[in-house]
Amino acid sequence: MSRTVFCRKYQKELEGLAMPPMPGPKGQDIYENVSKLAWEEWQNQQTMLINEKHLNLMDVNNRKYLQAQMERFFNNEPFDQAEGYVPPEK
Repeated sequence: MSRTVFCRKYQKELEGLAMPPMPGPKGQDIYENVSKLAWEEWQNQQTMLINEKHLNLMDVNNRKYLQAQMERFFNNEPFDQAEGYVPPEK
């Protein structure tokens, strides 16, 4: 059976990640407080931000920017989104 976490983004119990997505305290915090669904959604948002803003992940400032956007995303605060993106209709 998969593990569940109380997801910070969705404020309910959801399936958790199988392992911390990154090393250190930040990875552990995400592992314990962010659902698999929220993490997958963040990865999609992150990819769009990297592509739209032409971010170079070798640049420490770009990594800090993404980290800040990730925190905002998981805390349901306003975060930067790819301009002109229209989600597909369901």
